[in-house]
Amino acid sequence: MDLSKIENLLIIRLSSLGDVLLTTPLIRSIKKNFSNINIDFLVNEEYKDAVLFNPHLSNVYTYNKKLSTTKNIELNNLKSKKYGLVLDLQNNLRSLAITLKIMSPVKRFKKKTFAKFLLVNFKINLLKDAPEIPLRYAQTIKGFELDDEGLELYIPENVSSKLNDEKSYVGFAPGSKHFTKMWPKNYFINLGNYFVKSGQTVVLFGGKDDENVCKEISSEIKNSINLCNNNNLLETASEMKKCTGLICNDSGLMHIGCAVGIPVVAIFGSTVSYFGFTPYKNKSIVVENENISCRPCSHIGKSSCPKKHFKCMNEITPLMVFNKFKYLKEYR
Repeated sequence: MDLSKIENLLIIRLSSLGDVLLTTPLIRSIKKNFSNINIDFLVNEEYKDAVLFNPHLSNVYTYNKKLSTTKNIELNNLKSKKYGLVLDLQNNLRSLAITLKIMSPVKRFKKKTFAKFLLVNFKINLLKDAPEIPLRYAQTIKGFELDDEGLELYIPENVSSKLNDEKSYVGFAPGSKHFTKMWPKNYFINLGNYFVKSGQTVVLFGGKDDENVCKEISSEIKNSINLCNNNNLLETASEMKKCTGLICNDSGLMHIGCAVGIPVVAIFGSTVSYFGFTPYKNKSIVVENENISCRPCSHIGKSSCPKKHFKCMNEITPLMVFNKFKYLKEYR
């Protein structure tokens, strides 16, 4: 597909937060190389702020996942635009139905589903040499290469911050959609007290589903600030940008930290870095327990540890993470 001949291009990545942010290197690189292309983006309503103010996009369209494809009115507008190419980076049944309605040429992201199945269920690793997800998104266009920059998240100037510039903050993002991707909350508490002793103020970040864990952790860390909110992505990003670094699980907030350019220590439990959803082109360290044979037990996470011991997280100690953070700040 010759992009120089395309006037209008649509990218579909409906969810989730991290996956949407991981498309931004591709958006930027296409626009750098083909400035005349109008790039539109289709995303679930709840994640639209991840790309809403991206200057490389001409239009951001939202999809209401509660409605059927036939009842999503904006899809009629997309069909009328007659895209020269649609990049389906979601590649599921819903995005298939959308592309069938739009009726434009389509290239689909290769999800490597079978390779993930083999790794999770039989520990046969065909993903050792697989590139990170942004690079795999780019492979959707044959021969296309990304630039050498990381993720992007554009924050309007009118988004205010509660943090001042006089203190040294370190961010904690203890939440995740799945239990097996969450480092224990008492570990976050112990880690927070290490930072308090070193003169830093801990700031808790999370969305609506993280209210309880952020509140419990914050209550046990002296002078910590709980900025968990009702899924206000831009407010979270604005506050996070003022931190000296972020300690988090394998989650969407990990990718926000990368997008705002702060150092990130990411703790991986039941998932592994081979899946490709690692911090992208940002100062970072992934901490994971590579000494147990049951990882990964899932490519998205589980509600409980299948082996009941949860060693993938329990054996990663607060002191270990604290030292990784110090190393990242001083030597990386």
